[in-house]
Amino acid sequence: MKDMELLKYPIGKVHLPETITQENREEWIRCIANFPMLVETEIIGLNSSELNKKYRPDGWNIKQVVNHCIDSHLNSYVRFKLALTEDNPTIRPYKEGLWAELPDTIDYDIKESLQMLKSLHKRWEFLLENLKIKDFKKTFIHPDGDEVISLEENLCIYAWHCQHHLKHIINAKKFQYS
Repeated sequence: MKDMELLKYPIGKVHLPETITQENREEWIRCIANFPMLVETEIIGLNSSELNKKYRPDGWNIKQVVNHCIDSHLNSYVRFKLALTEDNPTIRPYKEGLWAELPDTIDYDIKESLQMLKSLHKRWEFLLENLKIKDFKKTFIHPDGDEVISLEENLCIYAWHCQHHLKHIINAKKFQYS
């Protein structure tokens, strides 16, 4: 069981610091900015068979991981915009496991997906770099558990999410579960 947990969470689960500093925010923004380039470095030159390798049994393949990141990060980007323009909005969750089975996740050209990831992250980075500290304190409500999440906490979560799934891609290349 411990091995499966390590395969599922290869960098561990997300950890929010008690106090979030400007240095934390800057580091997390860099992580989000660099993520597409790191993904591209890992997947460049992989053939169809290699893109279909999984990081763990019953996990997603590399193509699904990349496309999941687009779906997830697009949702996060929208959550940032909602929190910046509304007073503590309740966001809409989505069924990521089902989204990962849709044709645009499984069959869409990985080069096109990578381009979308790059464009999304470039725009997200621009937004993040132009926020003030008070903006990062704004919140939204995640209806799963009625959890109030600040934008700086969400920034931490998504910096972790980038590293988490980058490690999944690296592991899939190394372990190559089918």
